[in-house]
Amino acid sequence: MSEGSNRAAGLLQTRSYLRNADPVLARLIDERPDFDPQAWRAQLPPMDLYGALLFQVTGQQLSVASTRRILGRIQALFGGGLPAPAELLALDPAQLREAGLSWRKIATLRDLAERMTDGRLDQEELSSLPDDELMAELTVIPGIGPWTVQGALLVALEREDVVLPGDLALRKAIRTAYRLDHLPSQQEVLDIAEKWRPYRSLATSYLFSAVFEPAERAEPSPVKAAAAARPKAPAAKAPAEGRSRAPRKAR
Repeated sequence: MSEGSNRAAGLLQTRSYLRNADPVLARLIDERPDFDPQAWRAQLPPMDLYGALLFQVTGQQLSVASTRRILGRIQALFGGGLPAPAELLALDPAQLREAGLSWRKIATLRDLAERMTDGRLDQEELSSLPDDELMAELTVIPGIGPWTVQGALLVALEREDVVLPGDLALRKAIRTAYRLDHLPSQQEVLDIAEKWRPYRSLATSYLFSAVFEPAERAEPSPVKAAAAARPKAPAAKAPAEGRSRAPRKAR
């Protein structure tokens, strides 16, 4: 059986699981028989873990459109792609500032790049860690909080069970889909999402597709799932880490 066939079979199984687990998701799934949760990735530049973290840091507190513009300028500095850690360190930080990054974000990306080039962090080892261990390793870096890591889990590592309880856009999506009379708290999001385990990433993708995509048809959306992973950062950890906007994305 080909990889594509395996993926299709896995998606059918996952959809079936979610349909049986949650009647709201069952309705969303039935309404979108052609929904492809992988389609948005084809519109993103290739990203390893560092690239995905760069992408997420760039998008902190910004709209999808602003993030795309800045990311395009950064790619132009590196021949059309995203930089490896050593490549970013070799660039004059002023050029990143001219591309639109704040000095705080530049400091975060350089700190992360230094750790990945001097041996304190290894991308391959990080990529093999369970979600919670990866979160613990990366959120010690100033400017990187849960939202940034969750986005990387979705975009670069394609983890299946990522939920974004602090994401404002997801909370709005849940309010609409579940016909709530209030914006759910982070704990309410976690409570609702508990029944989606171990496929919370796909459930989240359906929610964003159902609630936000119709309003964004006029704008092509290469950061659909990743933009969905843009919650506010905890104030004590990273005061300006991220603010979710309506996605096109997997922060």
